[in-house]
Amino acid sequence: MTGTKKKEKRQLKINIIVYLVLRFFIIVCMVEQALKGNWHSVALCFLTLVLFTLPTIASRAFKVKLPTTLEIIVYLFIFAAEILGEIQNFYGIFKHWDTMLHTLNGFLSAAIGFSLIDILNRTERFHIKMTPAFVALVAFCFSMTIGVAWEFFEYTADRYFNLDMQKDRIVQKVTSVELNEENKNDPVIIDNINKTEIYSENNNKITTIENGYLDIGINDTMKDLIVNFIGALVFSILGFLYIKDRDEYQFIERFVPVMRKFKEE
Repeated sequence: MTGTKKKEKRQLKINIIVYLVLRFFIIVCMVEQALKGNWHSVALCFLTLVLFTLPTIASRAFKVKLPTTLEIIVYLFIFAAEILGEIQNFYGIFKHWDTMLHTLNGFLSAAIGFSLIDILNRTERFHIKMTPAFVALVAFCFSMTIGVAWEFFEYTADRYFNLDMQKDRIVQKVTSVELNEENKNDPVIIDNINKTEIYSENNNKITTIENGYLDIGINDTMKDLIVNFIGALVFSILGFLYIKDRDEYQFIERFVPVMRKFKEE
């Protein structure tokens, strides 16, 4: 057995161990939530198990080879977002948990977009050869499109299903032309807000928000897009360098799916 085959066998073993361990924790979490009667969380656990099958399905359907590193990161990403983030409330416990995941999403999405174009670029049937800069640009745009589409999904879920995927935040400053009493296009600035009271006519209830005003998700949305931008930009630059010198930046192959025939070569 050659050194390469031994390395691939060891990586496959690590991949299987990570996959099985995470599935075990998901099943334990599902049983726990079922005993508590939290059926929404049970459904989320089941969805996570389904999502864990996507790398294998994608690999077989598109005849691509997923690097072990990429596949493990995908598993960890799904687990961190659904089980830890949603069910265990890591989004609320750890301030930057959501930021970390959106940055990683930008990086991974760029890697997938990059691989799609790079595969075409290396296919003999594709007669147009794209420059490294163009391939990197497409990868970046692909990642940003995925990021924007996800924010559309979050807004839709919040707007029509009364969720809070955009994660409202407490702010101490409001700038708005809506508050201009003369109806001019000059913003009124209210800062150092220490308390907000909301009156609801439906149940005659007064809701008091201490330490500021409740932002309705715009800060979270823009922050998510900015960190997605950073993740996409980092990989796009690395992808550009990889095409220029595949031997020097060979570590990029750990994150890029390739056609099986390319892997074999």
